Amino acid sequence: MSQVKKMLLGTAFAAMGLSASAFAQTAQPAAADAGQMSAPAAPSAQTAPPPQNIVAPAPTDPLVVKRNANAQASAEYKASKQASKQELKATNKEAKAQYKEQVRNAKINKKADKQTANDELKATEPDGPKDTGLQH
Repeated sequence: MSQVKKMLLGTAFAAMGLSASAFAQTAQPAAADAGQMSAPAAPSAQTAPPPQNIVAPAPTDPLVVKRNANAQASAEYKASKQASKQELKATNKEAKAQYKEQVRNAKINKKADKQTANDELKATEPDGPKDTGLQH
């Protein structure tokens, strides 16, 4: 029960802070307009107020903080997983190309060895006829 009270008090204070800051932001241009009305004789002195970057305050709710942390961790994990997947694809592609090159070279070597053996066999055989006509 005390956690619920703490959460309610925390959100109430955050809401009060947001409304006070919103009021303060809207009150500043009104004060600038009042200053401009008191000095209408110098219209060239009117300058636009500097732009204000409105940034949302960091959430104080632990569930929101956890949700944001989980979303960030999930995004990092997905990016890491995608990078790893691309790296694996590149590695597999390279290995496949290397394997194909080895197979191609092996075929060429086998053909050359076969031709060499055939040439040696032809060189060692006499040129005479193989069949002498003898039957067993």
